[in-house]
Amino acid sequence: MNLQQLLRIQLPIIQAPMAGVAGSELAIAVCNAGGLGSLPCATLSLDVLRQELQLIRKHTTCPFNVNFFCHAEPEPNSSREEAWRATVSPYFDEYGIINDVASISTPGRLSISWEAVEVLAEFEPPVVSFHFGLPPADMLAKVRSWGAKILSSATTVEEALWLQAKGVDAIIAQGLEAGGHRGMFLSDDLNAQAGTFALVPQIVRAVKVPVIAAGGIADANGVAAALVLGAAGVQIGTAYLLCPEAKTSNLHRAALKSDAANVTAVTNLFSGRPARAIVNRLMRELGPCNVIAPAFPLAATAIAPLRRKAESQGSTDFSPLWAGQNVSGCKEVPAAMLTKSFVHSLNEA
Repeated sequence: MNLQQLLRIQLPIIQAPMAGVAGSELAIAVCNAGGLGSLPCATLSLDVLRQELQLIRKHTTCPFNVNFFCHAEPEPNSSREEAWRATVSPYFDEYGIINDVASISTPGRLSISWEAVEVLAEFEPPVVSFHFGLPPADMLAKVRSWGAKILSSATTVEEALWLQAKGVDAIIAQGLEAGGHRGMFLSDDLNAQAGTFALVPQIVRAVKVPVIAAGGIADANGVAAALVLGAAGVQIGTAYLLCPEAKTSNLHRAALKSDAANVTAVTNLFSGRPARAIVNRLMRELGPCNVIAPAFPLAATAIAPLRRKAESQGSTDFSPLWAGQNVSGCKEVPAAMLTKSFVHSLNEA
């Protein structure tokens, strides 16, 4: 069974779930164009999750994907929080903001919960994907109970084999070029991370389930290359960031269209986990990865006051400008048009 048959989609294209910049409007557009639209749920309250699912069900009859994180909540670490406060204090002083360590007590991203699963059960989404592994077996069984296909990200062959052993229906092979959060969950060693076109064939050889290539793919040629290497489909994120249906902020859009977008790095400063973003002032001055950044997902809240203040003045010095290494596919065109453009060479072949 190929990926289109498995997921009941026309095109082997999955829109990456990008928390903060993707929502129901983008997912609907991609679904109606024949791809698999994705709704990122890690930052949504239960009420907003229900509202977004209602919109998707109202505006498309096509299969769609909902995506959740599967991380453990961090243990309090007062010494690390104090060290981080001391590190960023000069920036807070610069902007005249009170640097209160208590501000990092609320996570900005939530792991999947039973309450969220109960909301999902009302809508029975056809595809449910996960980042950072998988939820507990009983929760996964509940998601499977309505016939949902299960996807999850792997950044190494070992992670892919682990996911296959847990019974996933397809594996997203996320290369190092990918924007946003690394899906790594068995190890935190960034040296073990490979590029997409090195990783995909290794995972294809190692597993029996369909493999979806992700990272650095921005056009039809990239899609075709991934399929030649054995991928059953492709997940694309960064290329959609300039589409009108995306919720990408004006500052983020401007950065994507500037020369700054040519330089990205994996950083833990904005969330506490490795994620690829356009290099900005905070990353340059503290180093992209800093061992004293608050644990995931507390770092997002820790830097939030600085981000708000700087953005109000038109600056992205403290903003997580998520982007992959290849921004050449970013186009200010409708998401449906962009989705179809990824496969034109396949149709011509």
